[in-house]
Amino acid sequence: MASPATPLVHPTAVIDPAARLGAGVQVGAYAVIGAEVEIGDDCRIGPHCTIEGPTRIGRGNVVHAHAAIGGAPQDKKYRGERVELVIGDGNCIREFVTINRGTGDGGAITRIGDRNWILAYTHVAHDCLIGSDCVFSNNATLAGHVTVGNHVILSGFAGVHQFCRIGDHAFIGMGAFVNGDVPPFVMVAQEKYARARGINAEGLKRRGFDATRIASIKRAYRALYMGDARLDEAKAELGEIADSGSDDVRAMLDFIERGERPLLR
Repeated sequence: MASPATPLVHPTAVIDPAARLGAGVQVGAYAVIGAEVEIGDDCRIGPHCTIEGPTRIGRGNVVHAHAAIGGAPQDKKYRGERVELVIGDGNCIREFVTINRGTGDGGAITRIGDRNWILAYTHVAHDCLIGSDCVFSNNATLAGHVTVGNHVILSGFAGVHQFCRIGDHAFIGMGAFVNGDVPPFVMVAQEKYARARGINAEGLKRRGFDATRIASIKRAYRALYMGDARLDEAKAELGEIADSGSDDVRAMLDFIERGERPLLR
């Protein structure tokens, strides 16, 4: 009998000799794991999965059937240069998820943090940078170069335009098409394109934000989205709220100042 620390590989799986599997890894039937793939301890790779390299996957991840991980970027400028995918620990990647490696001129890496739930048919394109503790519901789609913070929820069929950023604790509603930066804490929903619909108050409460913190975030939201203030005027008001002691609003303001795409407003 195999030791619990020995990888348990189904006899129909195809594992490249250059792949490295950690202790306790399980690989299901007909899975294909390519060269330069590293899979950390106690991961479970479901049947019919494909994992191409260079890809590094941390500990305790579960990849369900038919996921395609580490494929070449869907970018016409890609010419076969060495690029990679890095996935952290404790992620759940469901059926038919696709996650691509980076591009040479886009940072050369796609990176996903820890403890994310990436649900069926989600697509994460080249050069995306994803934080931790996020939930991407079924059919969520990220174009290339998207940055997503921590504790972000993308509802089903949400889509995010290339180079957009989504800040920590944001909530993207079902079917929303995001074509601008979404500040931390903000909740957006669908019209023709996504529009702000308040702050993600319920999510913040679940994560331990008290009434004072939430009130400051609401003030900042009103400055940004309610009324006729120009963006520079709204940012000045956010600065005043931040200076009065709100680190959360300071994070919102810093996020806005770093943006290269227009703010979703």
